[in-house]
Amino acid sequence: MDQLERTVELLRDTAGPELLGVYVHGSAVLGGLAPASDLDVLAVTRRSLGDCQRRSLVKGLLEISGLTSEVRPVEVTVVVESEVRPWRFPPTADLLYGEWLRADYERGRIPQPGPLPDLALVITMVLTGDRPLTGPRPAEVLAPVPHSDLVRASVAGIPELLEELDEDTRNVLLTLARIWTTLATGEIKAKDAAADWALAHLPHRHRPVLEHARNLYLTCHYQDETWSSELRSQVRPHVEAVLTQINDLRRRPQ
Repeated sequence: MDQLERTVELLRDTAGPELLGVYVHGSAVLGGLAPASDLDVLAVTRRSLGDCQRRSLVKGLLEISGLTSEVRPVEVTVVVESEVRPWRFPPTADLLYGEWLRADYERGRIPQPGPLPDLALVITMVLTGDRPLTGPRPAEVLAPVPHSDLVRASVAGIPELLEELDEDTRNVLLTLARIWTTLATGEIKAKDAAADWALAHLPHRHRPVLEHARNLYLTCHYQDETWSSELRSQVRPHVEAVLTQINDLRRRPQ
């Protein structure tokens, strides 16, 4: 049984009849999984999970998800249908599991409901990908997200993202490229496709670090990320250039 099948089975066992559907999104529906891609899953339920269900779900995901060449990171977002249909911003996630929070989970932290602007992007990808793992087609349980809220969601996480620049350089650069691409084109692209678009619109002096991040994404696993001192020195000027483009687009009328 592969990771997606195990994840769906875990969600079924945890939520029981309250589970409406499970949907794949992210790289799997935007062009295909790269070596460093997460398995991104959205689960839609009728009601909020209880504390025992949350503990059970986190415990199971800690066993399914990982950061090795054999085991991909699994990111699971659970949302109650009534919290996102009809749509409003900011949306509320009932539970979020991601490998970047593993240490917290292992210390006993149980994720609780809270605002999650990124759900605007997740739901848009789910509707576009139209890939149910179980349950009805996503358009039957999810409402479309207005472009203005895609913009709001895209930029909401930038401050937190920048805090991870030194530790998670590849992902931060590719995510900023995706944000710029989404604001400019209205489309959510795969990270490598977003990097291609951004590279075509960047001055030559700011391209090398993004080219390197893209190549790492396409060819290496998380633990294989390496940066030369020369490239490291170019990271922050590149980020400033991309942020300038993002801020210019934010100021334009919708």
